Amino acid sequence: MSPRPPWTADLGDGTYRNPVLNADWSDPDVIRVGDDFYLTASSFGRAPGLPLLHSRDLVNWTLTGHALDRLEPAAECAVPRHDCGVWAPSLRHHAGRFWIFWGDPDHGIQQISAEDVRGPWTAPHLVKAGRGLIDPCPLWDEETGEAYLVHAWAKSRSGIKNRLTGHRMSPDGRELLDEGKTLIDADTLPGWFTLEGPKLHRRNGEFWILAPAGGVATGWQGAFRSRDFFGPYEERVVLAQGRTGVNGPHQGAWVDTPAGEDWFLHFQERGAYGRVTHLQPMRWDGDGWPVVGDAGEPVATHRKPALP
Repeated sequence: MSPRPPWTADLGDGTYRNPVLNADWSDPDVIRVGDDFYLTASSFGRAPGLPLLHSRDLVNWTLTGHALDRLEPAAECAVPRHDCGVWAPSLRHHAGRFWIFWGDPDHGIQQISAEDVRGPWTAPHLVKAGRGLIDPCPLWDEETGEAYLVHAWAKSRSGIKNRLTGHRMSPDGRELLDEGKTLIDADTLPGWFTLEGPKLHRRNGEFWILAPAGGVATGWQGAFRSRDFFGPYEERVVLAQGRTGVNGPHQGAWVDTPAGEDWFLHFQERGAYGRVTHLQPMRWDGDGWPVVGDAGEPVATHRKPALP
């Protein structure tokens, strides 16, 4: 038998195939800074942690390093701790710095920052202590100067799930300024369960939370919007498996390009193969809602983004 060639997402003719990262890059988050795109992903109990990938076209990616040298608290993380450590990080760029927030389900919400994506990165800072605090995402509102943070809950540690909590945050990203308020209680939404992985955005005067639900192997991607950070929010399912073979299209990142296009990267749970990363086209319908993929279903192949 001849060995299979390595997986290549770029088909060389102006199109690509999914997954663009056919390996275990769990819970990816992506941002654009100028003409460059950066991706980080969950690293759980591994060290170094928080891998950092770079791309110019959202299809071809290169590993450039890691943002976390070791896990904290060091004494507890000196031995293997499966299903612990760095869960679902959020990567952002604000005030000339790169920021990564993540939830350690046993200790709380942590953050680090750096002027250069290659480092040096600051030591982990505990923003909010507590068990079950996961999937945090910050937002600095450039219009008002306010800062916010949203996070989800791990039932295995806190007894709470299917809920997103929001806080006002200090502009330096080091502390939360209130006790928090439930932004979305998905127990009140028929058919919604295991709401998690929120990513917080601002667009056209509205707050947007892009968050998956339904479980990593069987779920869907939701979108929530409100004129006020603390709600109320209206919701819509914007990506689901549908007639495709891409189960649980789940938890990812909305990015725009210098050419004005919108794209969405998310993962697919593939068992022993890990959580592979897909790239979906994204547009906005007449009512101002995102339409991801092919009318809300994942694409297998597509033209590449209009990028160098």
